[in-house]
Amino acid sequence: MSGVHAAVDLGASSGRVIAGRIEDGRLRTEEVCRFANGPVAVPAGDRSTLYWDVLSLYAGAVEGLRRAAAASGGLASAGIDTWAVDYGLLDADGALLGNPVHYRDARTDGVPDEVFAHWGAEPMYAVNGLQVQPFNTVFQLAAEAGSARLAAARDLLLVPDLLGYWLTGVKAAELTNASTTGLVDVRERRWAARGLDVLAGSFGVDARGLLPDLVEPGTVVAPLRGDLGGAVGAPLVAVGSHDTASAVVAVPAGTPDFAYISSGTWSLVGVELDAPVRTEASRAANFTNELGVDGTVRYLRNVGGLWLLQESLRTWREQGREVDLAGLLERAARVPALECVVDVEDARFLPPGDMPARIAAFAAETGQRPPGDEAEVARCILDSLALAYRKAVHQAAELSGKDVEVVHVVGGGANNALLCRLTADAVGLPVVAGPAEGTAIGNLLVQARAVGAVEGDLAALRRIVAASVETVAYTPEGPRAPWEEAARRIAR
Repeated sequence: MSGVHAAVDLGASSGRVIAGRIEDGRLRTEEVCRFANGPVAVPAGDRSTLYWDVLSLYAGAVEGLRRAAAASGGLASAGIDTWAVDYGLLDADGALLGNPVHYRDARTDGVPDEVFAHWGAEPMYAVNGLQVQPFNTVFQLAAEAGSARLAAARDLLLVPDLLGYWLTGVKAAELTNASTTGLVDVRERRWAARGLDVLAGSFGVDARGLLPDLVEPGTVVAPLRGDLGGAVGAPLVAVGSHDTASAVVAVPAGTPDFAYISSGTWSLVGVELDAPVRTEASRAANFTNELGVDGTVRYLRNVGGLWLLQESLRTWREQGREVDLAGLLERAARVPALECVVDVEDARFLPPGDMPARIAAFAAETGQRPPGDEAEVARCILDSLALAYRKAVHQAAELSGKDVEVVHVVGGGANNALLCRLTADAVGLPVVAGPAEGTAIGNLLVQARAVGAVEGDLAALRRIVAASVETVAYTPEGPRAPWEEAARRIAR
């Protein structure tokens, strides 16, 4: 068997399979294949439902694993990471009961308050420590209560676990992703009896009978099977299957006193802790405690991300204006700073749609001049993201009591030099950008350690990252006062 590991890394807009090999203390990676991903709107009565095309994603993953195995003469291991919260339901024969519903679907509008009526917000947070997001799995299940699909279900698998089941025949729930459901006790690292009781008693949803056993990241699940060519027989490792959990593994930090920003379609901003923070101040600030690799806790806020820019580009294309991203960012860098900012966490920016129009509406509501051309829209988005990062980093440090000396940006946003420079200026701390493929790298390293290709704790894995990738450092410049004034402009 070769020493090649394969990471199936599925993001909100694309999926890819990355092959990696440890050589001389460094990780060498190569993209094997890439395939599209995105929501599919299907009419249902008087509204449309957004779904994921999970069968297409599975086909892309299978093709990537075949190619990786063919190029290397076999695989040493494989691992899967995806976004969080969404799930597939299986019937008694193990067949999929329809595609998973997309987290941006509107079916959970107003549902959190319905759940809080039976499981109060404070006692819920005391158990799951989770940021309230309308798409959390607990709210999705409450929204689906009484449906024919749920009535026919015998198993519930989050998306990476669903793909793992198809690849191995084994049903398991990897813990880092499960911790985003709202149904895990983050202190005990097990399913939360209280949450399961609320779903069953108040909504008629027997989640206890649907959910598989939890496994920690780094667990070898089972050998790959099926029509996978030379990949058959390689062990599937339950990596940090929540993509942010894998991305945080790949932070090339030389000190424990760091904050991280996993910057992509979403931005996850926080610090790494040994134990959850479940204080009332933490709940009021809407911070989340998601579980990480090696018993860690990812204490963070989900603050929105480059989705606003991605949707703006899509809107302009639909209007017949093809905008080159690189040129757009060059023009945005010349736009005066902080002329218009928005709250990227405002609910209007969550669903797909005309982002420039929504930004203009927010600006008008807050007494600001709306952005004019595309460059002003892009600058507004990037200034607003940096402003959100500033707030989240400072709050994470204050609420957790953790010192922060440097901010690491991993994910696609690490390639956005303007965003990284603005983040350093806004936060007032040095920013280190890279790796852009942090999620795949963290996935590969946890696999490699699980099968004995490397040894050591998270610090040892991060030393491999630091030796393997190039990073770019940004030093904060300019006064803090303009950022403070901009924050007051959009305070609600």
